[in-house]
Amino acid sequence: MAPTRLDTRRPGRAAVARVWLATAALLLFFFLAIDSLAGDSPTMDEQNHIARGLAFLRTGDPRLSLEHPPLVNALSALPLLTMPELRLPTDHASWERREGWYEFADLFLWQYNHDVDRIVFLARLPVVLLLIGLALTGYRYARALWGASAGLPALGLLLFEPNLLAHGRYATTDLGGTLFTFLATALLWRLWQAPGRWNWRRWAWAALAVGLAIGSKMTALGFVPIWGVLALLPLYPAAERGQARAAGRRLAQLATAGLAALVVLWAIYGFQWGPFQFISPVLQPLNSVAGPMPTFWAGVEQIARLGGSGRSQSFLLGRFSDSGFVAYFPVAFAVKTPLVLLAAIPLAAVWLLGDGRTRRRALFLLLPALLYFAITMVSALNIGYRHALPALPHLLALVAGLAAPEAAGRRLFGSVALGGRRLAAAVVAVVIAVALWIHPHYLSYFNLAAGGPANGYRVLIDSNVDWGQDLLRLRDWMAATGTPSVRLGWFGTADPGYYGLAYEPLPGIGRDAFFRLWWAPPFNPEQPEPGVYAISATSLWETPLRPEEKRVYAWFRAREPSARVGYSILIYDVP
Repeated sequence: MAPTRLDTRRPGRAAVARVWLATAALLLFFFLAIDSLAGDSPTMDEQNHIARGLAFLRTGDPRLSLEHPPLVNALSALPLLTMPELRLPTDHASWERREGWYEFADLFLWQYNHDVDRIVFLARLPVVLLLIGLALTGYRYARALWGASAGLPALGLLLFEPNLLAHGRYATTDLGGTLFTFLATALLWRLWQAPGRWNWRRWAWAALAVGLAIGSKMTALGFVPIWGVLALLPLYPAAERGQARAAGRRLAQLATAGLAALVVLWAIYGFQWGPFQFISPVLQPLNSVAGPMPTFWAGVEQIARLGGSGRSQSFLLGRFSDSGFVAYFPVAFAVKTPLVLLAAIPLAAVWLLGDGRTRRRALFLLLPALLYFAITMVSALNIGYRHALPALPHLLALVAGLAAPEAAGRRLFGSVALGGRRLAAAVVAVVIAVALWIHPHYLSYFNLAAGGPANGYRVLIDSNVDWGQDLLRLRDWMAATGTPSVRLGWFGTADPGYYGLAYEPLPGIGRDAFFRLWWAPPFNPEQPEPGVYAISATSLWETPLRPEEKRVYAWFRAREPSARVGYSILIYDVP
């Protein structure tokens, strides 16, 4: 048989241009991510995730992974294995307590070891790579859905959307959970493109991705009913034996993939086996028997309890609630999404849903986002837009669909011709400009319609604007302005003393020295004594106190700050 002739044709100019643009986007993203994360102090939750991950890698025991599965934490902690001198407080009583991870983590980062900056920097690097993985997933998925021209817009949007960029630099589970739920959805779509047979290879990849998603973040369980809905809908190539039978096959594929995913999940938990650890009276009888990954099942119970009652007061537009706000996540999406995307998402939905050639693909992207937002709206855990992040990549992939060939030459407002590719490119360019404008304060991003990042703390607090990320910048501000000391109302688990700050503690949240002062403030709340007050935006709203008790910082809330450190620490120079 004659040898096969190799194809020596050179790639076209468009393909070469896409490679160069993708490379430039990745390099720019990497610079922005590293430059900004190096200036952010440890955020409120990072010490817990880092300590949990290293403890699992060192001991193989996932006992600290009660509310957060160990996969992403372990990935974050991998670079810390290059620091064998690090000590874990496994000799402390916190290691033995069911919810002792707060004290365990505090001991690990601030007392047992003495190189916080290096520990945190190394633990954040794998999450940066996970965001690159999310962008590459979107690139491949968008190309499969919409064609080659949609890959680059998806890549750019996923790299530079400010909320993804914010959490793609921290050693937490939010970005990892977003990546793996998006990957699982994409692989299920790929599986269901073969209606006439059971493609075992695609099924195995989908099952693996589902297991990775649940092993990354508990909230990925919210996608299980969403995947079920997608399996039942007729959004795929027509089957020879009817839609009902095809839907049954897809549902069977999903169910069996879910069972296989439990094995993947068990492996992620290190094949843990032991007595169950339930605390609800109705489930406590099960604690007399042993089973696989008891920490995971206890975590599912814990998340269900938190979802119904929250962990602390919810804050929205100056109001407080113990049971959460139905409008919390819709408002968060409206104020923290760049305006260009708020316009592009409905435009893409109208264009792609209105065309019979693209309608099913658009629905497969739009429905998961809408259904996941609906799930978040009934949750009382209103502490950050980050909990809705898994919906975002689906919407960005929808926007990338503007570059599909079917969208070329569409008319805007009935008469104005507008090329979809150019429109998609313009949207990406504006999103990149937003990322450059807000750099390095990605976590505090608010769009201009909400008053910008300077007004963000009046709309939302906690991880939406203030997660303790600006402590290093406060130190630099004090040095630059010649401020010898401040009265500090701190929100964060980072220890200001570690960084050499001269301060007097005021009521705050995260460290006991600040928290206990809510009921005995060391200043006159009616007329504060002269001095420089540095108050975290979240502390300013006094979330530990009931609404009728919020008088500690009322004097400050009624005034504009003299200066800001980042957008999370407000400076008041009281004469």
